[in-house]
Amino acid sequence: MELGAVLEAVEGRGGGGPEAVERVLARYSEENRTIFRFDPADEDKRKKLCEGILNILEKDTKTSCQVACLEALRILSRDKKVLVPVTTKRNMQILMRLAKLDIVEDPLERVSEFPVIVEALKCLCNIIFNSAVAQKLSLELNLAAMLCNLLEKCKDQQFVDDIKCFDLRLLFLLSLLHTDIRSQLRQELQGVQVLTQALESSLSVRWTEKYKAAEDRDRPPLSLQETDCAIEALKALFNVTLDSWNVHSETESHQFRYMAAILRHCLLTTGPTEDKTEELHSNAVNLLSNVPVSCLDVLISPSSQEETDIKYNGMNMGAIQILLDFMEKRIDKGSSYREGLTPVLSLLTECCRTHRNIRKFIKAQVLPPLRDVSNRPEVGTTVRNKLVRLMTHVDLGVKQIAAEFLFVLCKERVDSLLKYTGYGNAAGLLAARGLLAGGRGDHWYSDDEDTDTEEYKSAKPNINLITGHLEEPMPNPMDEMTEEQKEYEAMKLVNMFDKLSRDELIKPMGVRPDGTMAPLEEAVSQYHTNKQDSSDSD
Repeated sequence: MELGAVLEAVEGRGGGGPEAVERVLARYSEENRTIFRFDPADEDKRKKLCEGILNILEKDTKTSCQVACLEALRILSRDKKVLVPVTTKRNMQILMRLAKLDIVEDPLERVSEFPVIVEALKCLCNIIFNSAVAQKLSLELNLAAMLCNLLEKCKDQQFVDDIKCFDLRLLFLLSLLHTDIRSQLRQELQGVQVLTQALESSLSVRWTEKYKAAEDRDRPPLSLQETDCAIEALKALFNVTLDSWNVHSETESHQFRYMAAILRHCLLTTGPTEDKTEELHSNAVNLLSNVPVSCLDVLISPSSQEETDIKYNGMNMGAIQILLDFMEKRIDKGSSYREGLTPVLSLLTECCRTHRNIRKFIKAQVLPPLRDVSNRPEVGTTVRNKLVRLMTHVDLGVKQIAAEFLFVLCKERVDSLLKYTGYGNAAGLLAARGLLAGGRGDHWYSDDEDTDTEEYKSAKPNINLITGHLEEPMPNPMDEMTEEQKEYEAMKLVNMFDKLSRDELIKPMGVRPDGTMAPLEEAVSQYHTNKQDSSDSD
């Protein structure tokens, strides 16, 4: 349909009244539903059309006409260039009124108005996402407070899932794009509490104990609407809880434990499809990364006799197993490791560092006692093999967090790490930590010792420490050389290294007494100095 004809109808030059406007806009929306790129030549017409639509919405028109106007405006608001006339205080207030974003405590009773509310919220989402002016106006108009108020109105209401979903999406956008609104939500509007309650409602959580939700194995998957609401609440909560690692009060600690208990329930919940379930769990993992690690103990709970979930030391480890499965699935994807894998690896690392039962359970899954050491640690299909391969990944952040995770599982003991990974794979971590000479990390762990299997003990003398796997003894090529030949080959090697060093193609390095790397001359000098000091003291 020609844009000129639509503009003519909206401006009232075509005759026919509101019914004609409704028909024309409905047809325009149907034809342009999937359009995201617009013809620059029609930019002025689209701006006038936006103004015309907002003039109609300012008046009292019937619901079906309002819906048609808002659908058309939503499509037009995908174009950043036409938003200049839209992003005025008057026009934002028109859309807020239609979205029931006000301080009036009237409940949402007229179901016939719900489509208008949903479409108005969708328009506000597009406009705020695409316009910096609208983002500033939203702070002036106290939009975040109005959205929290609308969430309160949605409590215990039927048929409001769409309203709730786009309300939460708008809160997510505001908290993402405007730091002042993020602070306002956290400090003035009790945003953490409001959003946590919205998440709890979306997941239909039923409590059996203070921080333990009921687990119904026969419950059906969440509906698409419930899943979308939960995802939007998780995203908004992630923004609002950024930099929340330092809990100062008992109230904050309770709030985060309560949130972590809901997130545990979320991990044990499935969505309508596998992709939706993964998206739900991904956002739950992101939010768990913001929860202070001291509050993550609620992810595990004492397991009752009736429960048949995965247990360890009498604790229910169902949620931890979900996180491990999620991690392995992200590794198997083979792409987007930084965005998709590092959050769950960081979360599991911190959990293992702080909570002994979680560490011991995960180690049993990831680093079980070694029996077959005939293959290199990075070769194979086990979780250990996959993580060791990541220790030499090209992305520095990915290989650091993978190495750190395995190091923590080994209680930050170098000898234990080398047993599972080989020196070659672990060299980067050890160099960064100053542990090339051995030792252990800075954190304290329980003193329970790992026990080697009989198979490992018998193979240990023939294990190549660099590659970390069993090698058959190789014939020594020097056995058949004369002393002169050995000396010739040794000098030849020295001269090759000397040439590479002089040409600055390599830089010979050594290990200082403290385990850190240094140029060879400096490292040797420090060893001589230490030896001299030692002999003087004797």
